Amino acid sequence: MTSHQPLPAFPDGFLWGTSTSAFQIEGGAEADGRGPSAWDAFTRQPGRIKDGSDAAVATDHYHRWREDVALLRELGVGAYRFSVSWPRVLPAGKGAVNAPGLDFYDALVDALCAAGIEPVPTLFHWDTPLPLEERGGWLERDTAQRFADYADVVAARLADRVTRWITLNEPAELTLLGYGLGEHAPGKRLLFDALPAAHHQLLGHGLAARALRARGVRSLGVANSHGPVWPVSSSEEDTGAAALYDLLTNRLFTEPLLLGRYPDEGLAAMLPGPVADDLDLIGGSLDWYGVNYYQPTLVGAPDPHTQADEFAGIGMPAELPFGIREIPGKERTGFGWAVVPEGLGETLRTLRERYGERLPPVLVTENGCAYPEPVADTRRIAFHDAHLRELHAALEEGADVRGYFVWSLLDNFEWAEGYEQRFGLVHVDYATGRRTPKDSFRWLRDALRAQRPPGREAGR
Repeated sequence: MTSHQPLPAFPDGFLWGTSTSAFQIEGGAEADGRGPSAWDAFTRQPGRIKDGSDAAVATDHYHRWREDVALLRELGVGAYRFSVSWPRVLPAGKGAVNAPGLDFYDALVDALCAAGIEPVPTLFHWDTPLPLEERGGWLERDTAQRFADYADVVAARLADRVTRWITLNEPAELTLLGYGLGEHAPGKRLLFDALPAAHHQLLGHGLAARALRARGVRSLGVANSHGPVWPVSSSEEDTGAAALYDLLTNRLFTEPLLLGRYPDEGLAAMLPGPVADDLDLIGGSLDWYGVNYYQPTLVGAPDPHTQADEFAGIGMPAELPFGIREIPGKERTGFGWAVVPEGLGETLRTLRERYGERLPPVLVTENGCAYPEPVADTRRIAFHDAHLRELHAALEEGADVRGYFVWSLLDNFEWAEGYEQRFGLVHVDYATGRRTPKDSFRWLRDALRAQRPPGREAGR
């Protein structure tokens, strides 16, 4: 049930925000010179999207962004995390810049700054330009250099007003779901042969970080997905399977960034290129670390009689060396995800214990839930209330967390689920584009007003 008590006081200067991504909200698929992405091609393949939809219009943010900035100001957040569409800026993935596309983000940043809201752009949220994907995408080393060139183009235009940047969002999901299991774009089912995509994304981050530093950027992060991995039993088989899953989903993308090495020498040997030289570029490249948290995972040895055929909407191949189980006794979101607020605290503690002084300050860059209620979304209020109380407890234990971003501002195109899962604080009527703030929007607005010191304006 939702607590009727006000949230505890967070530190002065704590950054409150919401997050979105370009492909999920912008629409304008063929507007003003935008090129196609790997996700555009994926949505055209029969059976890929559960409701048969696409993101050609999505929430039409490309045309209604002024309305959305007004919603952000009403909400009272201090920051807005959005992503830049690579194919909108560079339709071929490289070469000629699409001026109207870059103008769109320039105007958005100006409007956010005028509203007293910090713009926090993510340069890559899975929408690889299709011409690059057709040449191998992130399986090819060249894509990492093309990403750095793109980062330089965007920073040249926006870095005079944008302080805080994110290079990559959830490289684990793109690697595992896009290249490993084929459930997301580009739809390849390579299993462990997908690992080059992991390394090339990290290399792309390192090269982009160098380009951004040259443009004067001094606040740089990556948004990685994290969650506790719980073995289903204490048996050697189950703990070993859980450790492998933890390595692939938590450690593989964190340790190169924070420690300058891969968590397993055998794994590093499977990766292409001059890995040691690349790690010199990747390691120590962050000023802060982004954590996207949704739920823990219960893992055991493969067992066709007990493991889930599908987990979080994702089909799980029987040939994987681990099995995913449903977490018993937990409330579930509309997506079927377990609601485990204490998992956020466990995630933050685990990061501190593993990386100590090598862990920079943390931002919770995504946390949210899908529920079907159009406006009276009391379950979403309860979800965020519980997670924020868990986060506050972690702060009192010494966690250096500087901000919290709700996923998401708007209901949107939820990847392979299409429009069936709604994560927004704002309801969107997809037929008309009409925005209606939900009860959770009003709850968060009032909670943020209570957090602000007297005399401080919303969004400042």
